[in-house]
Amino acid sequence: MTKVDGRTKRDAARQLDESLKRLGLDEIDVLQHHEVIRFDDADRIFAAGGAMEAFVAARQAGKIRFIGFTGHKDPEVHLHMLETAQRHHFRFDTVQMPLNLMDAHYRSFEKKVLPRLVAAGIGVLGMKSMGSGVILKSKVATPIECLHYAMNLPTSVVITGIDSMKILKQAFKAAASFKPLTREKAAKLRAKSATAASDGEFELFKTTSVFDSTAKHPEWLGEESGRTQRLAGN
Repeated sequence: MTKVDGRTKRDAARQLDESLKRLGLDEIDVLQHHEVIRFDDADRIFAAGGAMEAFVAARQAGKIRFIGFTGHKDPEVHLHMLETAQRHHFRFDTVQMPLNLMDAHYRSFEKKVLPRLVAAGIGVLGMKSMGSGVILKSKVATPIECLHYAMNLPTSVVITGIDSMKILKQAFKAAASFKPLTREKAAKLRAKSATAASDGEFELFKTTSVFDSTAKHPEWLGEESGRTQRLAGN
């Protein structure tokens, strides 16, 4: 699978074709709208001439099989994206979002978005189980505990960044040793993280721009739609 930032049909189609060329493939399983972190991202994606038109056309052309979106900022933005899709009679196949033992205490995707996805049968891609290592700096849990907590949630897959053999072995260990957590064990992990998680200090992807790639590179999103430019008088 891959992700694209383009919010217009033209930019999204161009980015997808670039990705397919780099991957050396004619078809991929999942294409995602990347980094839906603003309310207007959903509006731009579903606007006339928006990126969703490129995604649907790509699926019809056999370039992709499934369509999803990712984001890490605020569960309300995810809910807006889902509601916008519903208004346009569209159903996502997958949604990628932060799921970790601190999330339950602050702007919680686990509490607000996860039940909606499970009820709708939408694939759940859990990310940021350790927040790029920042959560570990709180000293409230080990890497294996972080992974096991995320794996215990009703996700389709838990994504963990692997940049070394040490981290790869850690992932194998987490998979091999995982057993469904009891309610008491899960509650204990959440309780251990409650104080550190209360204001989002260790979930920088929610509270800062550190992980907001498109904020640093707005040109990746492409121009506003022609209709928007006309209405704005540009």
